[in-house]
Amino acid sequence: MRLAREAGMDLVEVAPTARPPVCRIMDYGKWRYQQQKKEDKSRASSRAGQLKELKLRTVKIGDHDLMIKINHAREFLKENNKVQFTLQFRGREVAHMDLGREIFKKIKNELLMVSKVERDTKLEGRRMTLVLQPEHKSAAKVAPPKPGAGPTAAGAVPAPGPVPARPMAVQAAAPAAPAAAG
Repeated sequence: MRLAREAGMDLVEVAPTARPPVCRIMDYGKWRYQQQKKEDKSRASSRAGQLKELKLRTVKIGDHDLMIKINHAREFLKENNKVQFTLQFRGREVAHMDLGREIFKKIKNELLMVSKVERDTKLEGRRMTLVLQPEHKSAAKVAPPKPGAGPTAAGAVPAPGPVPARPMAVQAAAPAAPAAAG
């Protein structure tokens, strides 16, 4: 106690259950301040991204406008933010819920590689919502194929789309043998 008073510091009991109890001479106020700073820093770094909302005001949204919204969502997801799509049905559009589900299905397909569904399509009155969260896929799964590997290495050009089915060979009908009389 005397040493702590002379140094102008505190005598802090570190391990009260040990025999003999362990104490330390330190500035307790300064130590608490440093611990608080450490907690604040760890809390800030562990905090997940924010929830970003993208509003679709009608089911009659054009393809290009929808792709712009999807690209914004892709950027938000890359920044580790969650994305909520909100589709507002207006007037008689409420009778066409299937159009809203098709739009959300298209959104999910476009963002399949960078997100996973946190809360699937949900209808709340005149609003339909979908929440996506960033997907942390390993680099091995997402990495593009290495050049020089696979069938394109031999100089073959890959087909631009699905290969059309080959027509079946038409077999010539054999002439029927004359029936034997008798």
